[in-house]
Amino acid sequence: MLEKNEPEEHKIEIKRVEGEPTAAFKGASWSALLIGVTAYLIGLFNATMQLNEKGYYFAILVFGLYAAISLQKAVRDKDEGIPVTGIYYGISWLALVIAISLIAIGLYNATSITLSEKGFYAMAFALSLFAAITVQKNIRDTQRARERE
Repeated sequence: MLEKNEPEEHKIEIKRVEGEPTAAFKGASWSALLIGVTAYLIGLFNATMQLNEKGYYFAILVFGLYAAISLQKAVRDKDEGIPVTGIYYGISWLALVIAISLIAIGLYNATSITLSEKGFYAMAFALSLFAAITVQKNIRDTQRARERE
């Protein structure tokens, strides 16, 4: 009986430093961010609202993403003992509250879009904010883990 010479299976080892998020978690975070932002933008592109309304919702998305990332950084810096001024910390909170309030008020008062569209924009906005925070956290965790290496 002849034996088959089976090639050895080569597993690719990905070196991951302790404290660094897994590649799967990083990929899921980036995917969620891209899906949320892309869905929101496609919804805006296909919406029948006026261009100034589309600009309003686009600006809220950009403002909300920046505010969420800024707040996450300020909270984490403060937690890790990195100096954060009270004014920056307060403005970060205020900016996020304002962004969420603006999307809520805008959707509540929007008469040109249906209730299901309002829900779509709200969910895409929420997904985008959460994913942006997670992506920023992953980047920082990776950087910190590699600095300890």
